[in-house]
Amino acid sequence: MNKKIAVIGAGSWGTALSVSLSGNGHTVKIWDLDKVHLKELFENRENIRYLPEVKFPDTLQISYEVREAIEGADIVLFSVPAQHFRSALDGAMSYLKPEMVLVNVAKGIEQKSLKRLSEIAYEKLPNARYVVLSGPSHAEEVGRAMPTTLVAASDEKELAEYIQDVFMTECLRIYTNSDVIGVELGGALKNIIALGAGISDGMGYGDNAKAALMTRGITEIARLGDKLGADLSTFSGLTGIGDLIVTCTSMHSRNRRCGIMIGEGMNPSEATQKVGMVVEGMYTTDAAYELAKQVGVEMPITEQIYQVINQKIDAREAVKRLMSRQKKHETEELFK
Repeated sequence: MNKKIAVIGAGSWGTALSVSLSGNGHTVKIWDLDKVHLKELFENRENIRYLPEVKFPDTLQISYEVREAIEGADIVLFSVPAQHFRSALDGAMSYLKPEMVLVNVAKGIEQKSLKRLSEIAYEKLPNARYVVLSGPSHAEEVGRAMPTTLVAASDEKELAEYIQDVFMTECLRIYTNSDVIGVELGGALKNIIALGAGISDGMGYGDNAKAALMTRGITEIARLGDKLGADLSTFSGLTGIGDLIVTCTSMHSRNRRCGIMIGEGMNPSEATQKVGMVVEGMYTTDAAYELAKQVGVEMPITEQIYQVINQKIDAREAVKRLMSRQKKHETEELFK
């Protein structure tokens, strides 16, 4: 089953998926807004900037024009930072055809509109054949064909199963889900908790603190998800607790690495810059903080991380505030 696939965005994740798909017999063309970066990909047959030491299959093609990449494609995969998804979609719209399946792998919430990325896609293309692909996955491992599991979620069961068939390999196992809201929120909001886990590590706290952050973190993620119409069972799966675990515990995680530097005392903007790639949690924290206020959901960890990264309080004050909150039964008003 050879499919023609256009990949929009040549960062680490777009590159890793391109390598996997090409190696699985599909015709893949990758495009990026950065022409210098594309030239480097073409010359080196490797993404030295974002995914070094992962060689490209001979069949992986580099496109210098977005039109050329998308023309004739069966699937258009968007792998751009969440805050740039709208503009990337705008740039591709002239070349998209109704029969093309749009796959989005970014994890975030748009800051100004507070919209999930599927909401942006349907705003632009009401009849879009949209699938979100998410789960506990580091590009560094997928690019090296290490065992990984992902979830393809769509409002249309057939589309999710179609992407499952196309993306699945001996090393990449794909599950399906119909809960687009829950899958998108789990992927976006876990980055906030990963920032917190990193801050905790940077401050020298131990496993106890991280376990508490992760457990109470998934609780408030699920609480917001429930309010917005997600299926609660999604948050106990790969795109909920699974993605949270990998992002809070691995040094591959940009959000955790950024958090560590903040916890050690570095200015948040300086820490973000030092990571060298987009730290989605820095943007999603702001958006989730505003969204939680808008819909009336209590998210204490998110609120304190928001205060820290916006330099309203320091990390030790945030810990003090979380630890001295009003006493509760663990499951009291869990999803209210």
